[in-house]
Amino acid sequence: MSTVIASVPRGSRPRVGFLGLGWIGRHRMRALLASESVEVAAIADVCRENAAAAGAMVPGALQVATLDQLLELDLDGVVIATPSACHAAQAIRALDRGLAVFCQKPLAISAAETAQVVSAARRANRSLSVDFSYRFTDGMRKIHDLVRSGELGEIFAADLFFHNAYGPDKAWFYDPELSGGGCLMDLGSHLVDLALWLFDFPEVCNVSSALFAKGVQLHRAPGAVEDFAVVSYRLASGQLVRVACSWNLPAGRDAVIEASVYGTAGGACFKNVEGSFYDFAAERFHGTAREALAAPPDDWGGRAAVAWAEQLTRGGGFDPAADRLVDVAQALETAYQQSRECARPGKAA
Repeated sequence: MSTVIASVPRGSRPRVGFLGLGWIGRHRMRALLASESVEVAAIADVCRENAAAAGAMVPGALQVATLDQLLELDLDGVVIATPSACHAAQAIRALDRGLAVFCQKPLAISAAETAQVVSAARRANRSLSVDFSYRFTDGMRKIHDLVRSGELGEIFAADLFFHNAYGPDKAWFYDPELSGGGCLMDLGSHLVDLALWLFDFPEVCNVSSALFAKGVQLHRAPGAVEDFAVVSYRLASGQLVRVACSWNLPAGRDAVIEASVYGTAGGACFKNVEGSFYDFAAERFHGTAREALAAPPDDWGGRAAVAWAEQLTRGGGFDPAADRLVDVAQALETAYQQSRECARPGKAA
């Protein structure tokens, strides 16, 4: 039987620890500090520079070196922003100690590991969220409402792109043992999550994928991770979803980020503005006419973390929506598997 988690007493705030304080970890910490939704009680990072930068933001926080030390403290939750291969084990350990978890994507580097983390959250009756932050942009929220309300008619197709003209600047991203994959895991995870979320997480019926590393098909580049990926998903609810993502693509701008949906009564598009990683606009389409839905500025980056913190304030019990994390992980894993299957002898390479 699940343990009942009492709400945090009125006037107090959940005590949270941070594990991993690179750029993304510090950005999420800054958002939580600005929201005043939690008390940042402790920080941990093996990199002294990261720890010092974070410590300057929260002088009152206890600085420790390891997860073991974090788990010995009186905390309500932990924010994890470490290399991808560490996420699953670290999240499970925190959940088993009764802490809620907010984790960078991917939650794990396989669908089986993701399911294990979700099971740990359910067993502990603790909140588990992953930083799929694009759901929280103003533009995607409005497109989600249009899709789910039926105002665009029957949606039959969606195209989602994330092309980053730069590659990650950390070596672990290029090690498949530490990253679990390349641009599809790094950027495509956001796209797959958005697509499944838009359509209320239907079953994925069919997958076709092509992955490349420096222009060479991935199966011909041992030890490499993909820097270009194209995946097509056929959903049980009838939509064809096409996902494309890349690192270091000569795209003529810093980034191309876009999510478009097409229905029998209209369409809609969410896209970055002038190559920005942070500024987005959204439009609704009526034939050849268009209608503005959202425009910059929109301070969206930390909203997923703040939403998790608000769950903590309400008690931080298990949210069944965490089961959907397994659906995203399985869709990604199937894309990798399908790419390898097509490379087998007797099949098209």
